[in-house]
Amino acid sequence: MGQTADVSPVAWTAAVSLAAWLWLLLCQGFFWRTDVRLPPREEPGDWPPVCVVVPARDEAAVLPESLPSLLAQDYPGRAEVFLVDDGSRDGTGELARELAREHGGLPLTVGSPGEPPAGWTGKLWAVRHGIALARARDPEYLLLTDADIAHAPDSLRQLVAAARTGGFDVVSQMARLRVESLWERLVVPAFVYFFAQLYPFRRIGRKAARTAAAAGGCVLLRADTAERARVPDAIRHAVIDDVALARAVKAGGGHVWLGLAERVDSVRPYPRLHDLWRMVSRSAYAQLRHNPLLLAGTVAGLVLVYLVPPVTLAVGAAAGDAAAASLGGLAWLVMAGTYAPMLHYYRQPLWLAPLLPFTAFLYLLMTVDSAVQHRRGRGAAWKGRTYARPDAVPDEG
Repeated sequence: MGQTADVSPVAWTAAVSLAAWLWLLLCQGFFWRTDVRLPPREEPGDWPPVCVVVPARDEAAVLPESLPSLLAQDYPGRAEVFLVDDGSRDGTGELARELAREHGGLPLTVGSPGEPPAGWTGKLWAVRHGIALARARDPEYLLLTDADIAHAPDSLRQLVAAARTGGFDVVSQMARLRVESLWERLVVPAFVYFFAQLYPFRRIGRKAARTAAAAGGCVLLRADTAERARVPDAIRHAVIDDVALARAVKAGGGHVWLGLAERVDSVRPYPRLHDLWRMVSRSAYAQLRHNPLLLAGTVAGLVLVYLVPPVTLAVGAAAGDAAAASLGGLAWLVMAGTYAPMLHYYRQPLWLAPLLPFTAFLYLLMTVDSAVQHRRGRGAAWKGRTYARPDAVPDEG
């Protein structure tokens, strides 16, 4: 009893944080490993028809880098690209036609869905229009990919081979995001790291597991599965549409696979913190189902897991509390160690790993800001189109 009483509250807090990190390290689906890539695959004897659906809204800046990569797909079967120009004001649709005339390759159809009716969020209205156009071609698979995603020439071929070999209804790859600016280096690898922590890729691939997620930039989906799951109509209210899609498929008994991409890359730049802040905050509170209790729990969890280790190390060292300093330092070491593989995947220096608490603090602020924006009636947004909930309080500022 005497020895227990001598342990300071700071040391106990550090011990709880360390215990949380040991649990994450060993029991959260080995989320920190980055070796979940496209599963073993064999080329099918007959290549099924595929339609590629690209929702696009004001994407003229990135299309010259991304669209030619889709048109140039080396796919042995029948494939066609449907780009849905969702009310762009920058000439996205005409630029897409010009790129198709210049580069050739797969046939391109440019459609326009008109303004979405009430109840449709994000890009799902554009996706619905693209799927409707594609169904006239009777495809076996649909590739849903964003307008900022550049694909290697064999990307479609490899996705279809993986789906056929593994019997997957969804094969999704998390595109490698651009990491060039200082803020991208600090925030982007952590974004994927946090996503994998919430949705461990190994669990997603198990048919019996409840965990379901996809990465909206690259989703190969069986057309008949989409019809059975009523995608996208059944998820039209979803702000985080990729996760909602995977859940709808898995709820219907479908088999979902998600992993990191090798040659599927986002070309969209996020040079400023403001750009990354908007990317995260537009949907962070939706991830918490707009629930204040979940928000409070998330903030507390981020503080305990990511901020407590460096704080208790510093406080323990300053106060001569060896136990607090040692436990806090060990928790910080485990944290950095789990982050290192993601930094290696993004070809970033390992000295960024100890900075993860700072990045986590930024994400905490982004999440809180997402809730504040929601409360003020600004809701989630996609390309300048805001979706406010009917119960939102008007912004008085």
